[in-house]
Amino acid sequence: MAQQFVETIKIVNGKTQALAYHQERMERTICKFFPSLCNASMPSLEKLINPTESMDFYKARVVYGEQGVEAVEYAPYFIRNINSLQVVADDTITYGYKSTDRSRLNALVAQKGNRDDIIIVKHGLLTDTSFTNLAIFDGKHWVTPRHPLLPGTKRAALLDKGMIQEADITLEDLRNANKVSLFNAMIEFGEREIAMENVHF
Repeated sequence: MAQQFVETIKIVNGKTQALAYHQERMERTICKFFPSLCNASMPSLEKLINPTESMDFYKARVVYGEQGVEAVEYAPYFIRNINSLQVVADDTITYGYKSTDRSRLNALVAQKGNRDDIIIVKHGLLTDTSFTNLAIFDGKHWVTPRHPLLPGTKRAALLDKGMIQEADITLEDLRNANKVSLFNAMIEFGEREIAMENVHF
């Protein structure tokens, strides 16, 4: 099956959010996997996405592959209710580019039991949840894993603004944290925070 990748862009009141970060990641992915498309005819998300004023809180899903952009879809977005997390380990998982193939992630999610989602640990260090980047609050600073599975667009923006810091985060660091924040292109920093009593090891 041909490889496909996706960008999920937040639309608020008819306006796209953080488009430059998504464009940069899409271009980096295309140049890595489809070098024949890595030229002046690179797709432009600004031209591809045409939100309407009625889209108050929507996501635009742009799917692309070796033939270029294959689909642009719009749908209302509802933030998942995440209140508990299960720590799981996988030392071989990779998801460095936003592929439509989430089979390895889904296999780990199957280990969550009655928790709402997972925190994935690789070689003893925190990475991501199944669908967001994360940061822990150590009492002074918000710290995000130095090596996430997928470097997200919201994570990049938060780092650029100095709102979070990168570090290697161990399980001991997680146990000593005050709380965990989950964020991605659709979920703002601070919208989903998990108390430590709801993080299960």
